[in-house]
Amino acid sequence: MLYTSLIFGLLGSFHCVGMCGPIAFLLPVDRNNNVKKIGQTFLYHFGRILAYSIIGLAFGLVGKSLNLFGFQQQLSIFIGILMLLVIFIPQKTFNRYNFSKPVFKIISKVKSALGKELKKKTPDTFLTIGLLNGFLPCGLVYMAVFGAIATGDALSGSLYMAIFGIGTIPLMTTAIYLGNFLNAQVRQRVRRAIPVFVVIIGCLFIVRGLGLGIPYISPKPMTETVDANYDCEPMILENK
Repeated sequence: MLYTSLIFGLLGSFHCVGMCGPIAFLLPVDRNNNVKKIGQTFLYHFGRILAYSIIGLAFGLVGKSLNLFGFQQQLSIFIGILMLLVIFIPQKTFNRYNFSKPVFKIISKVKSALGKELKKKTPDTFLTIGLLNGFLPCGLVYMAVFGAIATGDALSGSLYMAIFGIGTIPLMTTAIYLGNFLNAQVRQRVRRAIPVFVVIIGCLFIVRGLGLGIPYISPKPMTETVDANYDCEPMILENK
């Protein structure tokens, strides 16, 4: 299911241009030196991907702990249902039960640190800005985090989020070079399309968890494969 992270990244980059585009546009790159500019842009993206990878590693560990109890298939179904609920539950309901208030102070500190870094031009600045940018709250990042949990492994979760970050590079780089290049009408159309793709990916996670025996999409549970191989061994010995 790693390909779903790339889809999230490519689609999320349209959302990122609208939400994080101002950060990319204000990035203190050297606009008179193309070589420096490329290096600074690379460090910014590397910082973002590093932040996403750390997030994926943490939530991948959560998925691994659930996987150890044999809940991998159920976890995939649960994540898929959760994605659908996020899309179909009205925004007013989420606002009514906002559980993110305790972390507002942390987010405020991240934004404050980000503002200070945007005024600097030292080489480490671009890495720091990217790292802080990666930890800012974002709805599409949350969707990708669900996918990282469903991988059921720390390294796979980290890779899932890293691929998500890679998918955002093309459009975010364009924002750095060209500024706010997408008009409001295009951004609005993309935002309307994003929930449709999230629903499709949520359904994919549910199908994956059902273990229907569809290669690469819904493989059978590993326990069934092991049992089948175990049953065949006595028959081979008897024929000999």
